Amino acid sequence: MIVREIFAKSILSKSQIQDYAINPYVGCSHACRYCYAAFMRRFTGHKEKWGEFVDIKVNAPDLLAREIKKKRLGRVWVSGVCDPYQSVEKRYKLTARCLKILLENQWPVTIQTKSSLVLRDIEILRNSKISKSDFP
Repeated sequence: MIVREIFAKSILSKSQIQDYAINPYVGCSHACRYCYAAFMRRFTGHKEKWGEFVDIKVNAPDLLAREIKKKRLGRVWVSGVCDPYQSVEKRYKLTARCLKILLENQWPVTIQTKSSLVLRDIEILRNSKISKSDFP
């Protein structure tokens, strides 16, 4: 597995599924055969197959804190083209840090993952200022 730290230019993207999407990682260590996000490889410069690399957007929380002040409030899809709770999240905690920023600012979220690591952040979700009815 190739893992590299990168600096992103932006983190909060318009989405066709939710209002916005955030992807703290590019690539995914799960390497699911059915993954619809494998097309992202062509934007990375990686020669490796999808599932053999992960780029870590180390500045994701800092970018997010700035960007949410400039954008209209909306629901954020965490994450559209990576699993936000893949194994590198244990070390980098980018998803947890981004969730805290979003929820402290009352931005509703939708989390997509296949990892049980999401349970680590259950208290962040429980303690949010957002009404529990905002979470389906």
